[in-house]
Amino acid sequence: MRLIIMGAPGAGKGTQSEKISAKWNIPAVSTGDMLRAAVKEGTPMGLTAKSYMDGGQLVPDEVVIGIIKDYLSSDKCSDGFILDGFPRSIPQAEALDAMGVKIDAVLSIEVADEKIVERMSGRRICSSCGASYHVAYKAPKTEGICDHCGSALYIRDDDAAETVLKRLTTYHNTTEPLKEYYAAKGLLVCVEGQEEVADTTAEVMKALSKFEA
Repeated sequence: MRLIIMGAPGAGKGTQSEKISAKWNIPAVSTGDMLRAAVKEGTPMGLTAKSYMDGGQLVPDEVVIGIIKDYLSSDKCSDGFILDGFPRSIPQAEALDAMGVKIDAVLSIEVADEKIVERMSGRRICSSCGASYHVAYKAPKTEGICDHCGSALYIRDDDAAETVLKRLTTYHNTTEPLKEYYAAKGLLVCVEGQEEVADTTAEVMKALSKFEA
């Protein structure tokens, strides 16, 4: 199975990628993972990417796509893959198509914006041991204090409500149009994110079962 997984920040893409990876024994790979691997291995595309990174510049789409194509055509992905975090826009999707990367399905995990904000802005992290909590789903015994080490909990900058809303706006404007793009190709599979992770996983597996060999 060659799969793209998409969804708003906090929709649970990473968690579901792990579940799909385990069931079908295919790697879940992010753009960052592939970029770091290419740089470490010193591939031609990796060296090109490194020259931009060393200069403090963003790696151009064509270089990123070249790295993705190299990675996806390697033995690591011979039985399939889950692509998480790319493409993020229609031009990137068109470039991926032009490079001849074949995709079997595009899974979109649907979660309402208000639920995303609740999920992400409710997260709390221990300032000392890094333990993770949530005010609604996994509250500490004492508000603002870590159960494990007694240190103060804090909200990551990325989880602040105003930051989450900005990220959602970017997603809706730039990435969400991919749903229509892939729907027109007959590849889009939408799954409603449930309150419980296990319930979402059950819906994902049911939706993807038709792609089993």
